[in-house]
Amino acid sequence: MTSYIKVFFIIIYTTIFSVISLFAGILDRSHNIYFMLSRLFGKGVLAIARVKLKISGLENIDKNKSYIFVSNHSSQFDIPSLQVAIPQQASIVYKKELTKIPLFGWQMRFGPYIMIDRQNVDSALKSIEMAKKLMSERGRSILLFAEGSRSKTGEVQPFKRGAFYLASRVGHPIVPVSISGANKILPKGKFKIKKGVIHIHFASPIETGNISTRKEELELMEKVRNVVIENIKP
Repeated sequence: MTSYIKVFFIIIYTTIFSVISLFAGILDRSHNIYFMLSRLFGKGVLAIARVKLKISGLENIDKNKSYIFVSNHSSQFDIPSLQVAIPQQASIVYKKELTKIPLFGWQMRFGPYIMIDRQNVDSALKSIEMAKKLMSERGRSILLFAEGSRSKTGEVQPFKRGAFYLASRVGHPIVPVSISGANKILPKGKFKIKKGVIHIHFASPIETGNISTRKEELELMEKVRNVVIENIKP
């Protein structure tokens, strides 16, 4: 299957799942069906692209606990890979601009994900409150990409403070997540999909309950970033 045929089938597949997920998000407010669909979606995308997924570090994850998963981000394959790899329900923190994408963005808006408007402080604070509610009342985890956008080179960019401001407010452990190989399969700005292997490693959780100052947030941010970089495979 050529790269362009893969892209075509993934677009069709994404459109179909977006429509189904949109209705699931509206009709099933428990969002259990939505999370089941997101896992199936991720598996389907990887299968169409002929991408294999290798996961390590699952022994570090307690399925009965809620975490903030903080990952590097260099490819559109990061999200479907993590939808498959994370062993529990995890709400993705996504930027408001994505809601403008027909169907795909709409289903995210009605799903269990957390939209953040980086230009609006009040909206960002509401997003933090929503994250706290999801984690404490529904036992969900949170997934976010601390770089803010995809890396063009595959190298881990500087982290933004927002993820760690959130961590200090919710008090749940952070799990550094290292994704390797996704940027080689589909780099940012490219449309040619190569087959290959994506490695995902979950590092040991880092406690955040004692974080109270900006200095401590920044120290935590650097610590998590270093762990993410250390576990990326060359």
